[in-house]
Amino acid sequence: MTKYTPAELANKLKDGLLSFPVTAFDADLQVDEAAYRKHLDWQSSFNVAGLFAAGGTGEGFSLTTEESKNVVRMAVEEAGDRVPVLASAGGSTRQAIEQAQNAEEVGAEGLLLLPPYLTENDQEGLYQHVSAIAKSTKVGIIVYNRANAIYSPDTVARLAENHENFIGFKDAIGDIEHNTRMYAKNGDRLFYLGGLPTAETFALPLLQLGMSTYSSAMYNFVPEFALDFYKDVRNLDRVAVNEKLNRFVLPYLDIRDRVKGYGVSIVKGGMKAIGRDCGSVRTPLQDMSEQDLADLSTLIKTAGIVPAGASL
Repeated sequence: MTKYTPAELANKLKDGLLSFPVTAFDADLQVDEAAYRKHLDWQSSFNVAGLFAAGGTGEGFSLTTEESKNVVRMAVEEAGDRVPVLASAGGSTRQAIEQAQNAEEVGAEGLLLLPPYLTENDQEGLYQHVSAIAKSTKVGIIVYNRANAIYSPDTVARLAENHENFIGFKDAIGDIEHNTRMYAKNGDRLFYLGGLPTAETFALPLLQLGMSTYSSAMYNFVPEFALDFYKDVRNLDRVAVNEKLNRFVLPYLDIRDRVKGYGVSIVKGGMKAIGRDCGSVRTPLQDMSEQDLADLSTLIKTAGIVPAGASL
């Protein structure tokens, strides 16, 4: 049973930092329950507003339906008493409905709806897709605006009008006009979160477009820094934001951009660097090279953001 109504969940999420915990894998690339639970315990010990289990950074795209259900269940059991846990759903409409119902069954408070798999969509198709999923569950639904799922402001308004549990819009495109129209059309009926990688890079300007929060991947391994950065963004402290961008975020992006797919790999690399190893990534992603990992470790140290208790 959920602790929050969809409206209460939206109010909780909109004014705090969000993150997607990595999914820990063992040497055989099977889900490592002990390591995952340890990571969740650490992640939920800070003042974060919500955790999305089995999401993008959690390699949800490489998990089976049963694995995803178990990963979300463990997250709820380990962290749900301290922070709202949300799940993800994607693939076909029927697959997404199954994942949504599984997530509700194991206690997730909400759901991030990923784009449908490998198909082009018009607005009516997207509306019917989201509508069917929203009808299948009582938990809060957030759509992810990216790839082949670009929602018009009118489609979002229609979803909001017809589904009380439709609560949020996450953007990974960064189209200023589109986001301006989205907020102008839908206002405070929804909450809006930034989903461009790496979200910190865009957080301050997107705040002006109504996106009061974002999902931080680096929170996985430098949580104190990530929370301080979010505080500076919400305080509109441009000087502090720029200092942190130059000290860590932008050099971090330089390492991330060396190889396609490093957006996830670098987060697991960060976990390894601070002594909280959560294993390798699953294919088709690839682990960081030894040199790239060494460069990341050096950057974390020189930036002065080694988390408390880390063995770096």
